[in-house]
Amino acid sequence: MKIHNNYKIKTFKDLIAWKKAYQLCLDIFKASQRIPRSELFGLTSQIKRSALSVPSNIAEGYSRHSTADYIRFLRIAYSSLSELETQLLLVKDLNFINEKEANTLMTQQQEVQRIMFGLLRSLN
Repeated sequence: MKIHNNYKIKTFKDLIAWKKAYQLCLDIFKASQRIPRSELFGLTSQIKRSALSVPSNIAEGYSRHSTADYIRFLRIAYSSLSELETQLLLVKDLNFINEKEANTLMTQQQEVQRIMFGLLRSLN
C-alpha cells in the first residue's frame, strides 16, 4: 500500500493520474462519435486507441511489482498523450469537433500530461 499526503492508494483507481486519464478517455470516446463515419477505421479508431492507452498503461504499470516496470508503463502512457495531442489538433483543424470541445479536450490532455510528468519525476 502506497501513501501520498496521508492518502492511502489501495488500487490504481485511487491514482489521480488514472482518474484524470480515465475521464479524458471517456470524453474522447464521446467526442469521437462526431467524427465522420468515413474515418471510423482511420482517425476515429486511432484517437480512441491513444486515449484508451493512457489509463490502461497507468493501471498496468501500477499493478507491476517493480518500480522500473511501473516507470516503463507510465512512459508509454505519457507517449500516448503526445500522440493524442496530435490527433486532437487534427480533428479540430478538420472541424470534426468544434473548437470549444477540442480546446477542452486538449486542456484535459495537458493536465494529465503534467500530472504524469510529476509522477514520473517523483519515481525517478
